[in-house]
Amino acid sequence: MMKQLMIKPAIYKYEKAGDFAEEFALGKGDLVITNEYIYEPYFGGLNLGCDVLFQEKYGAGEPSDDMAEAMYRDMKGSHRRIIAIGGGTVIDISKLFALKNVSPVEDLYDGRLEIVKDKELVLVPTTCGTGSEVTNIAILALNKKGTKKGLAVDEMYADSAVLIPELLGGLPFKFFAASSIDALIHAVESSLSPKGNEMTRLFGYKAIEMILNGYKIIAEKGEEARIPLLSDFLTASNYAGIAFGNAGCAAVHALSYPLGAKYHVAHGESNYAMFTGVMKQYMEIKSDGEIDRLNRYIAAILGCGTAEVYDKLEELLNHLLPKKALREYGVTVEDLEAFTGSVLENQGRLLANNFVPLDRKHIFNIYNELY
Repeated sequence: MMKQLMIKPAIYKYEKAGDFAEEFALGKGDLVITNEYIYEPYFGGLNLGCDVLFQEKYGAGEPSDDMAEAMYRDMKGSHRRIIAIGGGTVIDISKLFALKNVSPVEDLYDGRLEIVKDKELVLVPTTCGTGSEVTNIAILALNKKGTKKGLAVDEMYADSAVLIPELLGGLPFKFFAASSIDALIHAVESSLSPKGNEMTRLFGYKAIEMILNGYKIIAEKGEEARIPLLSDFLTASNYAGIAFGNAGCAAVHALSYPLGAKYHVAHGESNYAMFTGVMKQYMEIKSDGEIDRLNRYIAAILGCGTAEVYDKLEELLNHLLPKKALREYGVTVEDLEAFTGSVLENQGRLLANNFVPLDRKHIFNIYNELY
């Protein structure tokens, strides 16, 4: 039998940020990578004595090679632990900083630097989407190359992943929506992946159930209904991270990268733009097996038949984040061919996890349908 499941970090959960700071004895010798708007209200008054770098001083948006290099230059002194408290950008960049050799980042991503972990890594997510706290993947925009690339090495697993629902309280609704939809897609893609198995699907299916049930409450009662559910969404995102950390993401993520890179669309939103398009293309090629099981499961949660499962799913998700056609982001007809080429050239790692293989014609077809 092949390996079934690996959960590398120890997972902790605290209701309050102060409890985490106390139990982990944050202080001298620690470098905290975070955002000021997160750090100040929750940790600022605790006089922790650790070094702190605020990521937003190095640029906005998705993580990039330039951002990582600039932050790395400002890391003064030696540190025992890297403690990341933030969203995907903060967490992905912090994974690199647990390594001994980081710069030039381009060389790291091209396999030209020796990979050695020399610091303890503690990851604290402040969104309910990436699941990145339990994976060994760091995805950066490589600006020199005009693409996004993932580095996945076991040295970048956290030693501890820490869930603190309190830290999600200040997350604006739009970011909550985009990040939790990302978690839903992690769960769906990993459940359909050929690398998936009963154990990974245990986490993936549970994440789907928790997220969709939460969405139903929000659709009925409004945006504020999410607040008592933040602990559930954080846990669901973590489950989805365990699922895709083992079984992988696939075409939805692969096709979203060129859109995100060229038009600076947030990761969760660019995934949502591709989501049902990819699923419908799968169904045209093969409608039995794992996708049939998944569709029945989702249909039962949504209370509809399997024939309309993606339309109903989109209807529910539109309550949180209205879906846009690609042209609404500024995408041109010429882009569709270029995006297709970029996916085939750069995203082989993800395409290997597709439910069924997709060739150039299929990928172009998905973009075209979504245009």
